[in-house]
Amino acid sequence: MSFGKERKDDVAQQFLAAFAGTEGVLFVGRAQEKALVWRTQRRYNPATGEPYAWLVRSTAFINYFYFYCVDEDFGPFFIKFGTYFPYTAKLCINGNEWAKRQAAKAGIGFEALDNGFAAVDDVDRLQAICDSLGPERIDALLRKWLTILPNPFTSEDEAAGYRYELSILQAEFSLTQMLDRPVSGRIFFEQVLHDNLDIGRPDHVGLIFDRRVIAKGRAKTPGRFRTRVITNGVTPSLHVDYKNTKVKQYYKQGRALRTETTINDPHDFRVTKRLTSLPELRQIGFSANRRLLGVQTISHDPIRGAQAFTDLTAPVVTCQNTRIPGLRFGDARCTPCCRPCSSTGSWSTGSPTVTCAP
Repeated sequence: MSFGKERKDDVAQQFLAAFAGTEGVLFVGRAQEKALVWRTQRRYNPATGEPYAWLVRSTAFINYFYFYCVDEDFGPFFIKFGTYFPYTAKLCINGNEWAKRQAAKAGIGFEALDNGFAAVDDVDRLQAICDSLGPERIDALLRKWLTILPNPFTSEDEAAGYRYELSILQAEFSLTQMLDRPVSGRIFFEQVLHDNLDIGRPDHVGLIFDRRVIAKGRAKTPGRFRTRVITNGVTPSLHVDYKNTKVKQYYKQGRALRTETTINDPHDFRVTKRLTSLPELRQIGFSANRRLLGVQTISHDPIRGAQAFTDLTAPVVTCQNTRIPGLRFGDARCTPCCRPCSSTGSWSTGSPTVTCAP
């Protein structure tokens, strides 16, 4: 099929919903996309005047073929192949899908939460499974499906040494923290947004990523240091940047606090792009998630305050089925009733204190 303006992931979800097997190809799609390519340019020998071909880098809109598949171990993924030299390819996997399938095989009960886990029967065993996802398993997935799917390199090309090698174009590392009640998480995150609008300042970003950030001068750290609050529908999210790396924090599906670090260029941390660098990037990403929580502050406990406010304003029914009305917030008649509840006194030292009447 040829892709139009629709989201490719939405199309894949439709095919995935109708897929009943454990492994196979969902569909093949084609799309025109801009890509870096190599072209030949005619040049001339200055001594003899003879023409010769010279390779130069350029850009072009070329056809990409997308293979959306399901793997028994990794679940849904896709590979796309370019149709112009040097025939670049891209592999996209979801580590959470792999972890869910491995947990199911190991007999570990869990409740899924859209690229996360809402509840797990054995946290330590699941964490060990997640930690075992490394470069070797990902490379094995690619080699397996290159033998199944058609690709630009023939067996003769591979015998001559032409083969695909994986590098890291983008890696996302997330931390999902479940809260006791949906309303608690919403109130808490609203307070986090209110009290941390300066989290994108250079001094704070340096603490989050454990890197020295130079804000001015000739050796200034590249990138924009800013805090962004973006609302998608009714869901706000907090965004912080460091060079090409992005940190996003939001309240996921009204159930969990989600912190995500997306590394778009490993060179931001002086790490190579080879797949073998994944363990080092993993340490950087997960540390940034934790360090963000350490840098963030809140002025008070909003959950406890919200509960006290609810207790004061909501009606109460006693054990004798007597209904006691609540004190409506903002009602002028309730204000005089609240004033006698507290009074200000002084000790012999003269320091003021607040006492509450019984």
